[in-house]
Amino acid sequence: MIKLRKITEENFVDAFNLKLAPGQEAFVSHPIRSLAQAYVYREQCQPFGIYEDDTMVGYVMVIYDYDIPEYDIWHMMIDESKQKKGYGGQALDRVLDYIKTKPFGSSSRVTLTCNRENKAALNLYKSKSFTETGVVYEDEIELSLNLG
Repeated sequence: MIKLRKITEENFVDAFNLKLAPGQEAFVSHPIRSLAQAYVYREQCQPFGIYEDDTMVGYVMVIYDYDIPEYDIWHMMIDESKQKKGYGGQALDRVLDYIKTKPFGSSSRVTLTCNRENKAALNLYKSKSFTETGVVYEDEIELSLNLG
């Protein structure tokens, strides 16, 4: 069963060691970049390691946009050696469970962007009821979900 664990000084190097599959660099930033952003936005975000038992298999960050307000999911990735095992869907479920606790604010809106060429990720998000908003950022499309 997949669990989320906050990134701390004990496990951040494990996040640095995660690998994207060839060609996926165009779809998602490596956790090194994301953790730098997490430092800048530390009052409104939480980076997580995605774990199977005691092994980090991926990374994701949840950030709260006070201006909109909404929760955003940034940089979700599964290590290349652990892909195609259902971890992404399970991790997304755990992320949504976390957001439902409203750790930063009361919004029920969850938004993310996805490269339009990343068919596997788009299918995953749509399978979890995310819908396209019509907003496009260069090669990425925005999807959102209302948790009610």
